[in-house]
Amino acid sequence: MSVADGAEVLERALELGDEGRWEEMAQLLARALVDEPEDAYVLCWLGVAERELGNDGAAYDYFKRALAEDPLDPQLLALAGAGLAAFDDPDAERVLRTAALAGPDLPFTRLQYGAYLAREGFFEEAIENLRAAIALAPDDPAMHGELGIGLALKGDLAGSAEAMEEALALAPDDSWTRVLLGLVYVELDRMDTAAELLLQASAERPDDGEAQLVAALAAAAAGWRDAAEEALARIAFAAEPIDAVILEEAETRIAEGRTPARSLLVETLAPSLLHERLIQPL
Repeated sequence: MSVADGAEVLERALELGDEGRWEEMAQLLARALVDEPEDAYVLCWLGVAERELGNDGAAYDYFKRALAEDPLDPQLLALAGAGLAAFDDPDAERVLRTAALAGPDLPFTRLQYGAYLAREGFFEEAIENLRAAIALAPDDPAMHGELGIGLALKGDLAGSAEAMEEALALAPDDSWTRVLLGLVYVELDRMDTAAELLLQASAERPDDGEAQLVAALAAAAAGWRDAAEEALARIAFAAEPIDAVILEEAETRIAEGRTPARSLLVETLAPSLLHERLIQPL
């Protein structure tokens, strides 16, 4: 396969990925790998496609194989390093640090390294890298969203809310960040705002049972009983089911009124769900 052919294959593969056609992307790259078994770009993007398809073992193997080719491209290093981080590989930190040092003016490298550091608890350096990423790409919503995650993990919830609001202003269809922001506002005791955000996000994410649950509780805590019941009803159709015991408890609390619903949300469900989602790999 010529250089031009290889570039064309990668371009087409990335187009498929942008469209969420991960299986087709994986098939295209797997065919290319037959001709170029040591191509780090093909290996790395094949890892991305396999990870999106849920084939974790194959994805991890492709990321490792890509790095075994000793690539120098900082963005490729950042992509592969993030792939390793998703599988808690201890080499992830070294690879991501190398990417950031080799490409300090590339927003993607600073973003990936900062996101990794935030999830590992190294907040000062994480925030420094994430703010650098924003300075390099101020109109990229991902940069602001990741800063919001880093600040939330650090405990700066007000700063986190501000960053996530900016991310949503740039990408109004980002329902994942909208769930996070709603949960942050629960923590900030701004229940009406939290309920509005979580209800909107739950409608946008019909398969997300957890989003329906916290939206129902937030709506009940805000005194919006009809909206709470509607969110509860959507749980039955979610692809990601809710534990029957938790669901029964939530239904009971909502039936009992605003204070019991608020108590379950604020004291139990919102903090655990927020933390669980914040630490998910980028």
